[in-house]
Amino acid sequence: MRREIDMTKYIFVAGGVMSGIGKGIAVSSIGRILKSKGLKVTAIKIDPYINVDAGTMNPVEHGEVFVTDDGTECDQDVGNYERFLGENIYDGNYLTTGRVYQAVINRERNLEYGGRCVEVVPDIPNEVISRIKKAGKKTGSDIVLIEIGGTVGEYQNMLFLEAARMIRLSHPKDVLFILVSYLPVPKKIGEMKTKPTQYAVRTLNSAGIQPDMILARSVISLDDARKKKISIFCNVSPKDVISAPDIDSIYEVPLNFEKENLGNRILNRLGIRKKTENDLKNWENFVEAIKTSKEIVKIGIVGKYFETGKFTLMDSYISVIEAIKHAAYLYKRKPIIFWLSADDFEKKPEKMKELKNYNGIIVPGGFGNRGTEGKIKTIEFCRKEKIPFLGLCLGLQLAIIEFAKNKCGIKNATSAEFAGKSKTAEKIIDAMPEQKVLLREKRYGGTMRLGAYNCAVKPGTIAFRAYGGKDSNVLIISERHRHRYELNNDYRDVLEKNGLIFSGINPEKDLVEIIELKDHPFFVATQFHPEFKSRPLEPHPLFKEFIRVAMK
Repeated sequence: MRREIDMTKYIFVAGGVMSGIGKGIAVSSIGRILKSKGLKVTAIKIDPYINVDAGTMNPVEHGEVFVTDDGTECDQDVGNYERFLGENIYDGNYLTTGRVYQAVINRERNLEYGGRCVEVVPDIPNEVISRIKKAGKKTGSDIVLIEIGGTVGEYQNMLFLEAARMIRLSHPKDVLFILVSYLPVPKKIGEMKTKPTQYAVRTLNSAGIQPDMILARSVISLDDARKKKISIFCNVSPKDVISAPDIDSIYEVPLNFEKENLGNRILNRLGIRKKTENDLKNWENFVEAIKTSKEIVKIGIVGKYFETGKFTLMDSYISVIEAIKHAAYLYKRKPIIFWLSADDFEKKPEKMKELKNYNGIIVPGGFGNRGTEGKIKTIEFCRKEKIPFLGLCLGLQLAIIEFAKNKCGIKNATSAEFAGKSKTAEKIIDAMPEQKVLLREKRYGGTMRLGAYNCAVKPGTIAFRAYGGKDSNVLIISERHRHRYELNNDYRDVLEKNGLIFSGINPEKDLVEIIELKDHPFFVATQFHPEFKSRPLEPHPLFKEFIRVAMK
């Protein structure tokens, strides 16, 4: 079937004034709008850091590490792309400075440049351009959205801006530039200021790029006076200055953009005919559920990656948070999320009784020994007091350790990750043989068990019911992983004899994927990360079941 659009179009989105103003949500929202008009859309994230990927970075510093189906450890914005587009994003859609330089250097070492002098410009931008075009071709997209990380004016993203400039030079009618910029309203002045945005546009101009549109982020909507001022000093039409005020839910952003006709303006600029009428009805219904849900469900997340000084950093668990929201709003419930420090439960056991104040408790993933005792005590309390519990990755490992200690009498039960050189430790959780080799050789980056693996779900279990299994046939599902340690199969018999149910098993390597308890309203833990596959219009089955039980 012949494509209606012969040339792929490219939309570059850069940020001005400061970081963290919502470029990723802007890209995701634009993608959702364009998809609603019948177009095939994909999104690319460019991160300016030297790291090859996000896998080795501390989540407190950088936020959550999102994992794709094909095992790429990437920036959390890729998670937003997947959630808004309702489609998987793959390895080719993720670029970092480290990846680009690594590819160019490898090519030079292999004499693929024919022995010539390899230079930063144009060879690095050309590699970026090649990857962008390859991603568009592989996905068969009409439009490729490219988010350039960081802020204009930073040294780190200059080469990516240069690549964007070069694409426009060769495809002037097929490229659009959008600047997401912040307009502060100083408290003592009480007036929205456009000057920082003017400087951001001038800085972008110095890189040879003139933005076609400006998404104006601020605490409130822009008035006509501010739009006119930005138009005059930034050389854009007033209609291309789109207001992007703070809102309660990120899922409202596409609807807010469409109020200013953003989608059609983009299509007109790129010379594209929309293939269908604007179809955001299901999205509108979801947003309506967010606005009208009154009854609350209180969920506690017991973690250690959200405290940074005097601030709470929610980005470390963003996929978990969004998965909770997706499931709660399906049932017309307003989720109230509480951040519970594992360290507090370790130091102040008397605080444990506060867990009864919540409808459900989640122990998410993580690494290292800090906070594990507090989490184990939390899990024990949830088990004994029949509080709905969902464990994710490390949450499963700690749930098994707790059960081994307190129900199987294995007092020295622990994980190889925490055991150190102890000779008496019972390593209930251990690394697989191939992982032990990697750890000895200190090969950490990109070497965990990553990406999608199959899981056979046992009939008659909570997990089987949650996933919609029927009859007595084993149900095969696929879920995403990010871990080095697994349940040591030598201990499976004793755990099972004492009442632990292994409801999900990886059929290829006979690894435990899901555990649960029988005489409990909801006590389920997974070795995989179900939160990575939850979408607004398709909540994840396990989160749906967790919230359904928690509502009671």
